[in-house]
Amino acid sequence: MPDQSFLVRGARVAVRRISFQDREEIAGLDRESAALHHPWVPARETGPEAFRAYVAKFDRPDHEGFVVCLRDSGAIVGGININNIVRGGIQSGALGYVAYASTAGHGYMTEGMRLVVEYAFTELGLHRLEANIQPGNDPSVRLVERLGFRLEGYSPRFQYVDGAWRDHERWAVTAEMTGHAAGGRSLEGR
Repeated sequence: MPDQSFLVRGARVAVRRISFQDREEIAGLDRESAALHHPWVPARETGPEAFRAYVAKFDRPDHEGFVVCLRDSGAIVGGININNIVRGGIQSGALGYVAYASTAGHGYMTEGMRLVVEYAFTELGLHRLEANIQPGNDPSVRLVERLGFRLEGYSPRFQYVDGAWRDHERWAVTAEMTGHAAGGRSLEGR
């Protein structure tokens, strides 16, 4: 029987909300992917209390947290967050995402990110998504380029990562650019 907790499904991956039950699998994936993530991804504590607090932030209306899983096994191959969601006349969020070393380079994150972008523009009613990427993180740039994001600017000393404030390029995509003009949803009440 298919896992009914998936929000969206693609050909090879499916996306569901992150939960505390994912802690051990994600902790193992983070450990094995330390070299892949350095210096691009801020270190994440995966002890029980720290992970519980991390997952709890996705109960708030300004954050959404997802895991990308293989459809056939349910194994986690990546994570995608939509952070700092602003409603009203802006309808925007900032993407954060991570791939894992054991499954990187197979296109799983491209498929998973495409599903999350579509979900954000249709089900969540967002209009714009941004991805802030450190210069030199070529795999991340190629990922957003494949999904139709455009380079919009440069933010000096944007985020504290790996012990220093790091510059980032600002990439963005809107619902119109993907053909998902906010699913025709009303913005009232958001």
